Parts: sequence; structure tokens; C-alpha cells
Amino acid sequence: MARHRLVGLPDRRTYTFTLREDVKFSDGTRFDAAAVKANLDHIADPKTQSRLAAHYMEPYTGSTVVDARTVKVHFARPHAPFLAALSEAFFGMQSPASLRRGPDVLARHVVGSGPFVIERFVPHQEIVYRRNPDYRWGPATARHTGPARLARLKFTILTEDSVRLGALTSGQADAIASVPPVTVRRVRANPRLRVETRPAPGGVYMYLPNVTRGVFADRRVREAFRIGIDHPTIVRRLYFGLFDPAFSPLSTSTPGYDPATRERWRFDRAAAGRLLDEAGWTGRDRQGYRTRNGRRLVVRWPFQRSVAREQRAELAELVQAEARRLGIDLRVGNVSQAEYFPRYAAGDYDLVDYVGRRIDGDMLRNLFATSFISTPDRFGQNGARYSDRRVDGWLAAALATDDQAERADLYARVQRKVMDESAAFPVYVPAYVLGVSKTVHGIGWSPLAYPTFYEAWVSDR
Repeated sequence: MARHRLVGLPDRRTYTFTLREDVKFSDGTRFDAAAVKANLDHIADPKTQSRLAAHYMEPYTGSTVVDARTVKVHFARPHAPFLAALSEAFFGMQSPASLRRGPDVLARHVVGSGPFVIERFVPHQEIVYRRNPDYRWGPATARHTGPARLARLKFTILTEDSVRLGALTSGQADAIASVPPVTVRRVRANPRLRVETRPAPGGVYMYLPNVTRGVFADRRVREAFRIGIDHPTIVRRLYFGLFDPAFSPLSTSTPGYDPATRERWRFDRAAAGRLLDEAGWTGRDRQGYRTRNGRRLVVRWPFQRSVAREQRAELAELVQAEARRLGIDLRVGNVSQAEYFPRYAAGDYDLVDYVGRRIDGDMLRNLFATSFISTPDRFGQNGARYSDRRVDGWLAAALATDDQAERADLYARVQRKVMDESAAFPVYVPAYVLGVSKTVHGIGWSPLAYPTFYEAWVSDR
């Protein structure tokens, strides 16, 4: 709802929006207060709720349509992160008429108010957009007004790194996402190409240990895994300096990131070995793995190889090899999404990997609040299944204030606490790595570090 006027009441439980009058959805219907209410209600309704967006507005109690241009959004409790959340793609407004068509139609044919309209969508193959000729409400920061410069925009799904890179270097594609790190120097050396990167805000790419059951219920084993594997060196070597090693669950570009977390732990394999000894894993089997009471030290990791990007499968293999040097049998499974989610909901794992984007430190609530632990009936992002009353209190207090210094202090406490308890193993700070032809101009970037194409255009050479 960019460029719409907002009044937030002092209690931070009600936000009043005054909307522009000239905005329309691509089906010709008006973007008005009733449309805002329909979208927010749809996100929050348990029957239709968004797996992510609904969590970002949990205390939502409803919206009031004052008139066509004015809508009030209500929360049961103060909810300071709402404005930041509302600016993210998860809250993109859609035509109320399209919302009524059901999830299958909705997923394949988004009817929004943006500069492009879906022309064709073939799952797992391609999405083609055409210019919305009626678009006249671009952001105030744009360098032009009116419809997008590109007549069409085509996204082709190419999961193999080599195929995707070949499409760029051969000229079949004007731009590609996720340039393989090992090839970035070569792409930059190509006079016809360039590489653009943007660090992503929110959660870093991390491993989350299940702190409630299995071997990682013992804090000493968690800490041994964290300090006994040289994650920073692995990251630097695998990604050639493209991604920075992570030391906090929050990325460095996220408001509330605590730089002091960088000094709170260091690689120390000998100290890790002593911790495992203290935890009783003093024996060794024929393969050299640690044992206790005749049982091997096994870590079960249901890994979704089919959706892994940024060479995370190779990263997992390197971590697996380092874990073996500690005497830990890290079993990296290869599971489908259909297999993964029931296991995740039931807590049937020792380790999961996670990354999530948000432009607010409230990302920590998604990761570590007790209310975000998954159940068979409710998806939550707290993969560590971590629960601490003090952390819950700090996160709740951060919701209730819009004093950014106070919020940063509360989020710093959370980061230090969960890192001191080894409730997360930060690995690297993700970034969007775009390989693009030098004939392409005007690509912008969203707050979540995704490229935008409203002002993009392609020259002849």
C-alpha cells in the first residue's frame, strides 16, 4: 500500500490508512478499503491463512471500513512490526473477486495492482507476465510514471546451475538468479555481463537443533557441534567470499542485528571434544564414531535436496565430513517436501536447516518464540522447538514499542541468549546474486533484496 497515508494510534493497536483513489486491480476493480479488509481477513482466517504472513500479524482482530478510502486495522495487543511486515511481498494485495475463486485458481493467477499481469503460468516451467497498460501509481521514488517499460517479462525455471549459467552466457537469458559462486569471477570477467548482489534481511542460513529430544537436548552436545565445526572457513572456501559467515540468527542488514554476537564464539575442536566427553560420549566404535552405553552419537537431518540452492547440498557434505572428525555421525537424509513437513510438525528430527527473509528484527520471534513451535495442526518457524520465558518476554516487549533503540536492545538480548544456549548454528548471510547482461538497465531492488522490473528496459547492445 505504498504512498497511502497512515495514522497509527498511540497504543499501537489500531492503524488507520487513507488510501489513494486512483489505484485499480488488473481486473478493473478498485483498490479500496473493502479490498484491504478482504485481504487481511483472508490472510488471518484459519481456513485460508497464509503460512507466513498470518504469523506476522498474529494479534490481528479485524479491520473496519470507515469509507471507501479509509480503513482501520485492529490488533488485540500492540504490534509495532506491522508496517514493516505490510511492505513485504507476503502481504501483496489481490482483487477480492480473485480471493473468492479458491486456492488453486489463486495460486496460478494472481490478480494484483502492480505493473505486470500474469499471462501464462506453467508450474515448474515458466511464468510469463505482460505489461499492465493501466498502471499509473508507481512508487514516489521511481524515475518515471505510467506503465512499465518492458512489454513482457518471462521467468523460466532452470534448476541446474550449469544450464542456468549457460543460458546467460549464450544470450538466451537476459538475467539469471543465483549465479553459482564458483563462477562469479568468470561472469564478472565477461565484458557482456555483470553481477549484482544484495544482502538479504531477516534470518541467516542456519541449522536449528531440536533442543527438546534426541542428542541435541543436551546443551553440551549442541555447543560441541557449534564450536567443533569450522563453519566460517567452510563458508569462505565454498562460496569464494561471496557470502559472509554468520554469527547471529539475524543477518547483518536486519534492524536489530547485534554485532557483538560475532565475538561470542569461536571454532575450537579440542574444546568441543571435551564437551562431548563431559556429556558421556567417550567410547568409539569401529568406524571411529563416538558412543555412549554402546549407542552411536547420531544426528538425524531430514534434508530437502530437491529444493536446496546456493550449493547447500555441497555445504551439507562438508559439514558432515567435519562432524565425523568430531566423532558425530551426521546423517543427511534426502526427503521430499511431502515427507518433510509431517516430520517437522512432529519434531521428528535432530537438525533442520532454515533461512527466512524479513525486514524487521521481529524475525527472531518467528524463530524462537514458544508460540512458533510447530504442531501437527499449526506450522511454525521455530525449528529448534526452543522455549524460554525470558525470551518470550523480550520478544513481546519489542512488539509493544516503536522506540527503535529499545527494540534493538531487546533483540540483542534474544540473540545473545539463544547463542549462549546454542539454540541455533548460524552458517552464512544469504544474498541475492543476480547475473545480468549489460544490455539490461533499470533493475531495482525490493526491501527483501529481490530484483524488481518496473523500470527495467533492454537496449540493443
